[in-house]
Amino acid sequence: MPAKAKAPAAKSTGLFAVIGSDEGMVREEALNLYNQLTGGSDDGFTHEVIDGIADNSDSAFDICSSVIQALQTIPMFGGDKVVWLRNANFFSDSVTGRSQRTEAGVQNLQAALEYGIPDGVKFLLTAQGIDKRRAFWKFIEKSAEVRIHDRIDTNRDDWQDQVASLVSGMARQLGLQFDDEALELFVMLAGEQSQQIRSELEKLDLFLGSQRRTVTTADVHQLVPLSREAAVFETGRAIQRGDAAHAIQLVDHLLEADESAIGIMRASIINTVRNLFLARLIMDEFKAPATTYNAFTGALNRLPEMDRAWLPRKKDGSGVNVYPIFLAAEHAKHFDLDSLRHIMEATLKADQSLVTTGLDHRLILHRLIVEISAARKGAQKFR
Repeated sequence: MPAKAKAPAAKSTGLFAVIGSDEGMVREEALNLYNQLTGGSDDGFTHEVIDGIADNSDSAFDICSSVIQALQTIPMFGGDKVVWLRNANFFSDSVTGRSQRTEAGVQNLQAALEYGIPDGVKFLLTAQGIDKRRAFWKFIEKSAEVRIHDRIDTNRDDWQDQVASLVSGMARQLGLQFDDEALELFVMLAGEQSQQIRSELEKLDLFLGSQRRTVTTADVHQLVPLSREAAVFETGRAIQRGDAAHAIQLVDHLLEADESAIGIMRASIINTVRNLFLARLIMDEFKAPATTYNAFTGALNRLPEMDRAWLPRKKDGSGVNVYPIFLAAEHAKHFDLDSLRHIMEATLKADQSLVTTGLDHRLILHRLIVEISAARKGAQKFR
């Protein structure tokens, strides 16, 4: 899941931490918690918010000193006090974070917190990154109420399912629901960042109004902007479906946005063609069923290592990168292996032409897309 909350070991200490790589979720959670701790009342005198962005190690040391002073200063008019160290950037494994001056400041802060802060004073820390190998993190993890919100890792095979779950949950809060295809499209266009997801959902909410609460693919296409990553992904999907017209439209969109033809070829088209070929080959040669992901993966895992050695590996080297091949399997059924071999050769020639000739790059990509589409069984002639 993109976010997980860890129960505190000692809530009575008055220490709170909201950390993680998902900037939007960290900011939202921290603000809600700050309002809760202050009772929604900040007159500018009682509570203190300290900017945690350090330009260098001296700045980090000074910030820690300011926090210590704020924690030890009783409010002018009495009552409870909240000290918020906001957006701290020097707890991570960085040049600034590793410097002796920074470490000295952090050690001073930790010592002050361990000694104990005055009754009625609460400390809130927010940061997008903390080096979890260090003593400060071990202290915070043990002594504070910690809430962690990490961005979904798009290198994982199931990242789309995780994002879809996050989108569905946020949509329910707004009283929205998605058609299945609309949800899949939204995930690819909006990406994995919760802040962007929430922004796009709010636009859909306002657009649909109170009369209609189900989001369609047409709604997503109309309102959710097409990012570079989404356009690259959608180009591959259109090619797999044999929708040459839409694929060419997307390619033109990328070219007009100053994306290079070679970049489009290697980020989208080559990967798409390769995955189609591998999926068809696996289904034909190893009889791997493409009915479910688990069945497809299980069939590959039962193969001898020698038979799997030529398959693409995950970035961390932990095994075969099965998921993109499985996604291509549904569309690979509409191609035969000989046609896909021909397409592989045509793609190689097109890539070489982009690099070594002065031919029009747009025309090279258009011709290749039409050739791939024409190889699909039952394909209609492109007009």
